[in-house]
Amino acid sequence: MITIHPKKGNLLIAEPAIIGDISFNRSIVLLAEHSHEGSVGFILNKPLDYNINDLIPEVEGKFRVYNGGPVEQDNLYFIHKVPDLIPDSIEISLGIYWGGDFSKVAELISKNSIQENDIRFFLGYSGWAANQLDSELKSNSWLVTENIYKNDIIGKNYESFWKEKMLEFGDEYSIWSNAPENPNYN
Repeated sequence: MITIHPKKGNLLIAEPAIIGDISFNRSIVLLAEHSHEGSVGFILNKPLDYNINDLIPEVEGKFRVYNGGPVEQDNLYFIHKVPDLIPDSIEISLGIYWGGDFSKVAELISKNSIQENDIRFFLGYSGWAANQLDSELKSNSWLVTENIYKNDIIGKNYESFWKEKMLEFGDEYSIWSNAPENPNYN
């Protein structure tokens, strides 16, 4: 499988061979930053059993929270597609923004001025030191693809996302789309 060189805004698709890695098995990661100094991303398809109100009771919303990755899992992060409503946001690419004024986010949620397909919350993030991601790419841990969904990726259905990507890749990847997550269940 030929993949592209990673850059912010791309998707990292976990190779089927990443079976023993609890954090990244069948993960799809949005790269929020990629440079010679390292990389940062958020796992898009690993929901947690929490919503935003469980973590921050004063925020009156039921927005689902996702496992963003194994780094700093005691911190809440978010990506969104409404920079006009959330000041101090940083553009990742393709109309996807990272962070911003959280007090404004809380206000928007309580006023029902923002929808769940506009914003996604994460506990933790995925991080790679300088050259670490390149090393993982050389060892075939990840496939890198363009984000064809643009900012609609924020509302993308997480349940079948990895399976869809395996089917898109075709050939030897298609067979993995129906394999159980744990091969012992086969």
